[in-house]
Amino acid sequence: MLICGCGRWMHTQGVDEREEAGRGPIWLVRSECLACGLSIGFEAPPEEAAVLVDRLMWTDDARHLLERMPPYVEPLVRREVEEYARSKGQRVITCAVLTQARHGGMVAWDPEAERRLENVPAPVRAMARLELERTAAERGQSRVTVALMEEVKARYFGFAGRQ
Repeated sequence: MLICGCGRWMHTQGVDEREEAGRGPIWLVRSECLACGLSIGFEAPPEEAAVLVDRLMWTDDARHLLERMPPYVEPLVRREVEEYARSKGQRVITCAVLTQARHGGMVAWDPEAERRLENVPAPVRAMARLELERTAAERGQSRVTVALMEEVKARYFGFAGRQ
């Protein structure tokens, strides 16, 4: 936990996740002192940044995916994912944790597929990850592969008939 210069605990206000080429996933943890109003941000790899999170939090991207779900599904998914995160001892719900919870934690990524995902534009990367993992899980596959990525890309962008 962080302690402010005024002597009070700083409370986590949000977590932003992103992929950085060469470094992998990076989190920006935003905290604020509720007594004096001081706000700070801490950017680090997830394993270092997680210790600064003082309660169960959704990353901005994961919360965005949750909020895009139909209103009758959102509370059910929220409960399911939060229970999964607690059972795994995690305080931060990322897009990956959201997907793992929805699919029983069974979808992994081949390293080359993970590298290729970095080439997907940032605004759609989280949705692409979710769709690829959902597709793999629906087919009973335990991994996202480059071949699966190519197939999904062809389906969504109309390249299926071309060689």
